[in-house]
Amino acid sequence: MQHCKKRRILALGSGIFFFSTNLVNAQLTDETQTFPHVPGSAIAKSLEEQIGTGQGDALTPGSSIYLIKRDPARSIRRGRQLFQRKFTAAQGQGPRFSAEGTGDIQDNPALGAGLADACAVCHGRPRGSAGFGGDVATRPDSRDSPHLFGLGLVEQLADEMTQDLRAIRAQIIRDATGSQNMRSGEKRRGSLTRDLVSKGIHFGTVTASADGSLDTTGVEGVDEDFRVKPFFHHGGTVSMREFIIGAFKAEMGLEAWDPILCTVTDPDNPQPMTSPAGFRYDPAADDFERPPVCSPNEDGDGDGVHDEIDPALVDHMEFYLLNYFKPGRYKITSQAKRGLALMNQIGCTNCHVQNLSIDSDRRVADVETQYDKQRGIFNHLFATATTLFEPFDDGQTLPQLLPAGESFVVENFFSDLKRHDLGPAFHERNYDGSVVQEFVTEPLWGVGSTAPYGHDGRSINLDAVIRRHGGEARSARRGYMALRGNDQRKIQEFLQTLVLFPPDDTASDLNPGNPGTNDPQSPSEHGSINLGALFQIDEEGPE
Repeated sequence: MQHCKKRRILALGSGIFFFSTNLVNAQLTDETQTFPHVPGSAIAKSLEEQIGTGQGDALTPGSSIYLIKRDPARSIRRGRQLFQRKFTAAQGQGPRFSAEGTGDIQDNPALGAGLADACAVCHGRPRGSAGFGGDVATRPDSRDSPHLFGLGLVEQLADEMTQDLRAIRAQIIRDATGSQNMRSGEKRRGSLTRDLVSKGIHFGTVTASADGSLDTTGVEGVDEDFRVKPFFHHGGTVSMREFIIGAFKAEMGLEAWDPILCTVTDPDNPQPMTSPAGFRYDPAADDFERPPVCSPNEDGDGDGVHDEIDPALVDHMEFYLLNYFKPGRYKITSQAKRGLALMNQIGCTNCHVQNLSIDSDRRVADVETQYDKQRGIFNHLFATATTLFEPFDDGQTLPQLLPAGESFVVENFFSDLKRHDLGPAFHERNYDGSVVQEFVTEPLWGVGSTAPYGHDGRSINLDAVIRRHGGEARSARRGYMALRGNDQRKIQEFLQTLVLFPPDDTASDLNPGNPGTNDPQSPSEHGSINLGALFQIDEEGPE
């Protein structure tokens, strides 16, 4: 990945439209609809302009796929603006499942959530980021809004784990049913048992019989279909695209018709599809969530509003979240270093695994954000951007900028993406009184910025949420409780180095600001992570 560094970024940025680095709010209005205009405080393009020429393809100027292929930074920026956009009633924002808000809340849990007018209502802190917010559902035990930093890496890790586990399943079936495929030294005894391991994470065992049948009773932390589902507290959704379409409907009452997921989930003739962000949907291997409507003229909720969210907007949102920044790292003291060592010692990192590797990265850029007292003007953080694409000349005026697909180590992730039972203190009630006992291990990156804690947001600080652990984490909790108070604080100090940050207030090599300024509050002085430095198509103008 090191061959695509800053010199390429600067080459693309020279002589090309440079996005304004002025102040940007967490929720943004459309400057074609609101006034007066404060520079940088609104979205430059109307919703219709963001749709452009629709989904299109790599040869359709102004389409979502054209921008994703030829100006990926612009697509990311547009997705970011859509994420912050305040949708209006005229644009379809309204009732989620019924105008009265009535129905079976167990079948439609979104009936227990508040209606939002922007994604940033729930995921907008720190300011202007895909961060976190308050409770997003009034469950009996509540549901805390997660941050979305590094979401594309989470999707990729889970998908590659799934492929690994399914490859082991296929291989053991072949070995059990045909002696010519058995591993060296294995003997045919009617059945074979193998460990399920992906990226160093152990998912239990699987046993295959000579007739090809499988015994999955030894499988741990994943369903019997071996699909690792990384999204939502219980691991209920496979992909970001499903997450986006579901959130538009459940939280904002906006219906997205999506030809990709509609084709994949067609009840009569489902077909495999690959999204513009590179996620492959295979209906023969998995069940996916069908969009609320599957044609531009279908009225899913009976309110007479059609075409609320165009597929092009879904494309930009998915691509944005695929490439969204990882959490940052704040100052690492000797106490914090000792805290990490203690976490390893008492067993926290058995489930909160620090580093995982991706085999083939689908992103086009990476941003590394670290503590830097000199260059971190506003918040002592400085971000370094690295492009991860390779130009492909297809004879058009602009080349395609395609993911290089290289391997990548996801550092300081701290999760195994398995489901675990952490004991009664973490169990949660559903609306019907049933209890959910298993939850996906929460990645710890960003944890220093996201109090309160727990999937339900009921633990007031890091010490409280650690003490709340039980069940499969009982041993690590006991280890923590046995430490002296000073050592417990070292663990907390390390966790507080794993931070989120506002991109519009964080200096970077894309816009370093003015180090040493006497006016660090000024957006023109404190720098930002300026995606506009990477734009290729200046005719598109500001975003």
